[in-house]
Amino acid sequence: MISIRLPDGSQRQFDTPVTVGQVAASIGSGLAKAALAGKVDGKLVDTSFLIDQDADLAIVTDKDPDGLEVIRHSTAHLLAYAVKELFPDAQVTIGPVIDNGFFYDFSYKRPFTPEDLTAIEKKMAELAKKDEPVTRTVLPRDEAVAYFKSIGEAYKAEIIESIPADQDVSLYAEGKFTDLCRGPHVPSTGKLKVFKLMKLAGAYWRGDSKNEMLQRIYGTAWAKKEEQEAYLHMLEEAEKRDHRKLGRALDLFHFQDEAPGLIFWHPKGWIVWQQVEQYMRRVYQDNGYQEVKAPQILDRSLWEKSGHWENYKENMFTTESENRSYALKPMNCPGHVQIFRSNMHSYRELPLRYGEFGQCHRNEPSGSLHGMMRVRGFTQDDGHIFCTEDQILDECVAFTTLLQNVYRDFGFTDVIYKVATRPEKRVGSDEAWDKAENALIESLKRSGHDFEISPGEGAFYGPKIEYTLKDAIGRTWQCGTMQVDFSMPVRLEAEYVAEDNTRKIPVMLHRAILGSLERFIGMLIENYSGALPLWLAPVQIVVLNISDAQADYAQSVAQNLKKQGFRVHADLRNEKITYKIREHSVQKLPYIVVVGDKERDANTVAVRARGNVDLGVMPIDALVERLKNDVDTKA
Repeated sequence: MISIRLPDGSQRQFDTPVTVGQVAASIGSGLAKAALAGKVDGKLVDTSFLIDQDADLAIVTDKDPDGLEVIRHSTAHLLAYAVKELFPDAQVTIGPVIDNGFFYDFSYKRPFTPEDLTAIEKKMAELAKKDEPVTRTVLPRDEAVAYFKSIGEAYKAEIIESIPADQDVSLYAEGKFTDLCRGPHVPSTGKLKVFKLMKLAGAYWRGDSKNEMLQRIYGTAWAKKEEQEAYLHMLEEAEKRDHRKLGRALDLFHFQDEAPGLIFWHPKGWIVWQQVEQYMRRVYQDNGYQEVKAPQILDRSLWEKSGHWENYKENMFTTESENRSYALKPMNCPGHVQIFRSNMHSYRELPLRYGEFGQCHRNEPSGSLHGMMRVRGFTQDDGHIFCTEDQILDECVAFTTLLQNVYRDFGFTDVIYKVATRPEKRVGSDEAWDKAENALIESLKRSGHDFEISPGEGAFYGPKIEYTLKDAIGRTWQCGTMQVDFSMPVRLEAEYVAEDNTRKIPVMLHRAILGSLERFIGMLIENYSGALPLWLAPVQIVVLNISDAQADYAQSVAQNLKKQGFRVHADLRNEKITYKIREHSVQKLPYIVVVGDKERDANTVAVRARGNVDLGVMPIDALVERLKNDVDTKA
């Protein structure tokens, strides 16, 4: 007798082994029809999976996050099926699920065109309507290699040849198409109803620029049509808000080929940068951080001791001088340990908090660069806290509270919390990792926040809390981190004098609130669609005169506001006032001040807020009071 335990606590008994689909049918025909996959003892499996012993089972439908992943994975295979139907000579490579969709890479004799994309999507719809069953078979590795070689799929054969010889591999077939995959997949192609192909791109085979350039087709897939429509609308909004376009239009910054992955900041953009940096500098000062500055280039020997040379070298820019090897720093932590080590510290000084606006460089692949969101040179609002084990929890709880306050000031109130645990490639003992992971989990529990676990996503030297923001159009951005590190202080020989007068090794907490300042400013630009709040806006007010008769008065108003600490521009050009208002409105300025004869004679100003909101005529003191309130409240 086999006992199946369901999520509601009920149990079902079966005399013989039973599939996930059969269990769903025993519960009801509606569930059987809706079933996309199952979770047996926590493992995601096909509906055809045979349960032959007592187990916990959850039926996965399109209402579950796992169901959406199965839909997207299966739609990637449907895409490959359609491509092979239309272009039999094309070779298939890999087709994983990504955020909000999937992609599949192909090798073909000519570039695909937008017209091809339309034809492929149409063919996918035709194949889905056939409602062909998706079946799984398992073969020994060498048999699978031989099969794919026999049908001319060299890339699939190469993938399978990299698998150990004693392992079996699973294949999935639908109609005339068979693909290598771990699965699971939907039971039949008819479950795939809502999808759209999005774009074409290039991608090197196995991500190596020495290999062939493949053609990547991106797509999206959803459980319901309205969900896809909402996603496509969000993409339209994101296109309008693209920080690269707005950066040019608002004269903030630009990029050029001579400096890939690096930013040319214009005067207005650098003002925004300075506002963000100076705000964070005040955060440092108000929360017990001492600001430091470590060198940009450090000797290879230090990177070897820290573990970066072994675990991170491929992402580091290196150089040589006088027969010594150096690396540009990809992160600030080893330098901060050197500052800590330069003096012997007492336990009474701990926790000792260092903060740095540290400029880092990482050798990111050119294909991964994306405006300010993925660069090769960036500045972190980086901090490291040296503390005792007993102080970890309090520091983590305090940091989470501080981070929330900072995000709120920038206009972000929706924060997602994740704990990223030990990766396969790591340094340090399992005991140290246990302590570090438990400390982070307990700190979030004490802070009263719900959180998710991201298995294997920690840094090589320690686990971390990842703080992810949700922006104005619903996108998520991972920004802040808090990492507990027992290993680097040991490797770099950091010590303090304990209460019993012995030498002990501190725990090192790596923390950042904004992360990369460049990326965070890009997020701000897109979140506000370029209409930055008054305290961040590079030009806060423009003063316009209607005619030359008010030029001197307009200039005096501008000077008065500048003395009050505001960033003001006086536009005294001999142009129509409607033209000047329209021009500055396009620049998304928070306030436009207009002065004519009446305003000059009464020592007042006519004020327009962004969005063409007419605030009427007011004394200058009243305007100053309004502006100061906006800045103080971060309105």
